[in-house]
Amino acid sequence: MKKRLIIAMTGATGAIYGLRMLQILQPLDDWESHLIISSAGVVNLKYELDMKRAEIAALADVTHGINDIAASIASGSFKTEGMIIAPCSMKTLAAIAHGFGDNLISRGADVVLKERRRLLVMPRETPLNLVHIRNMAIVTEMGGIMYPPMPAFYNKSNSIAAMVDETVGRVLNFFDVPVDGLYTPWEGL
Repeated sequence: MKKRLIIAMTGATGAIYGLRMLQILQPLDDWESHLIISSAGVVNLKYELDMKRAEIAALADVTHGINDIAASIASGSFKTEGMIIAPCSMKTLAAIAHGFGDNLISRGADVVLKERRRLLVMPRETPLNLVHIRNMAIVTEMGGIMYPPMPAFYNKSNSIAAMVDETVGRVLNFFDVPVDGLYTPWEGL
């Protein structure tokens, strides 16, 4: 049976992260990707990457509509390895923190948390206000992982693509997705 991983994308800046994860998962025969993208995420995809919904949907094994609360991933009986929200808006973070499952992204995150599966959130906002910080703390206390997409400079990346790959590789490593060559783990000085 294939391992299933949910990739959700919201309207926060950083669509490249979700795109790159789908590109890495697509050729892996033992992984099945499930994509959810919000309406604002579609707008951001077009603005940042000049892509249409259909283009990114073609990279996923299964695509779910944002309002499809009856989707397979809306139930805990549908086994997944977990969920990555990349990027995650503060609106979506707030919905998750307060159990407001008004769409499939926040409902999917709720299911992952209640089933004690791994939820990794890549919040994209700066600067942060107190509500943002508190919502991050709430989701962390529920078992979620906050992973702001901050580039590492110690690897001396020479391009934005290499910085994105470093972050994406480290994130996918949380789910044991094979990421050989995507980044070099720190081995000390």
